[in-house]
Amino acid sequence: MAQLMETAYIGKLGALELASAGIGVAIFNILSKIFNIPLLRIATSFVAEDISKNASKHYTSGKLEMPSVSSALVLAAAIGTIEALALFLGSGLFLKLMGVSPVSPMYASARLFLSLRALGAPANVIMLAVQGIFRGFKDTKTPVLFIGLGNLSAVVLLPLLIYGFKLGITGAAISTIASQYIIAILLMWSLSKRAVLLPPKMDQLEFGGYLKSGESMILLVHWSVVDSWCRLLKKFFRYVSVGLQSGMLLGRTLSILLTMTIGTSMAARQGPTAMAAHQICLQVWLAVSLLADALAVSAQALIASSYAILDYTRVHKVAMFALQIGLASGLALAVGLYISFGSIAKLFTNDPQILAAFVCASQPVNALAFIFDGLHYGISDFNYVAQATIVVGVISSLVLLYAPRVFGLAGVWASLTTLMGLRMAAGILR
Repeated sequence: MAQLMETAYIGKLGALELASAGIGVAIFNILSKIFNIPLLRIATSFVAEDISKNASKHYTSGKLEMPSVSSALVLAAAIGTIEALALFLGSGLFLKLMGVSPVSPMYASARLFLSLRALGAPANVIMLAVQGIFRGFKDTKTPVLFIGLGNLSAVVLLPLLIYGFKLGITGAAISTIASQYIIAILLMWSLSKRAVLLPPKMDQLEFGGYLKSGESMILLVHWSVVDSWCRLLKKFFRYVSVGLQSGMLLGRTLSILLTMTIGTSMAARQGPTAMAAHQICLQVWLAVSLLADALAVSAQALIASSYAILDYTRVHKVAMFALQIGLASGLALAVGLYISFGSIAKLFTNDPQILAAFVCASQPVNALAFIFDGLHYGISDFNYVAQATIVVGVISSLVLLYAPRVFGLAGVWASLTTLMGLRMAAGILR
């Protein structure tokens, strides 16, 4: 929601500013999601399983001692730091890779915006990891509450810094960073009341489950620079051989992000106006789709805990109920979004109904695709999801390389709709 509000406020500055910020946001999301999404998803399942299997284990203080929680937090801190350095130091290179050259009118503003947003990477990763932990606890209210407070701070800071202090997109970046740190701090504070954040000895951390599910390639890069944590490195390398064989989940994330990256790049190559239109559509599309994703992660946590105790009847009931609710909510979102989308799209394109059709009609498909992913994650069926998504990503990327050349921005969105449709089909086939 913070990004959606950020986009709305920047949009009032002009198409060039919105396009520049859109490129920066896209690059930030691409790099962060490569590392963050696997950690978020896996933490949800592993914490739920940890609770089901070790429900009676507590410290004398009454706090849960769970290796899955401590390991996720340590990984998040390391990953966030490396992300920040990569985004800050490599901002120019990333822009060139996206097709924005130094002579582009978007380049200078986009580079400044991306460099500033890089400072929020550590908070962003920790925030997502703790969300996954709370979902594993089957507690979706606490993250919603604190995320709401963080978004409220953004509502206040965005107009104040952008217009009041006349900082433009620089003010937008600072506002978003502040809201991310507020959310991360509040979530960590709440989690510290429920669980031990770090064990007495660092060698008690357990990374095996994360590595087996696709984090090994990520950690191989990140932990290699943490020379002082020798004990953790020794423990980590014992799992590397296993992780390398089953790290398909990272491939899944890369496949989706590659498709989204190509879409953004193709939009950027059509100029600031087209990129601005794409950014508006993308942020609306993602914000609404995340409502369906919330259903998916709830189903994932319920299924993971039931599957851990071999309650297959309950697993089936949860799966069927989640699919029914997902389809109904997707249809409702499609209708509601279509009614309100036209007035927004008219600000950035001469044919808003074409974009509205793709953005709105894809909502039921998005909902079912997210639900199916959540169901597979709940039973730790990571390899199938990864393999299917890689194939889907390749097909959608090929469509993206050619469709925009003929149909323009509508071709980009037709390809993104194809991506979600094929993801849903893969879930049905399973």
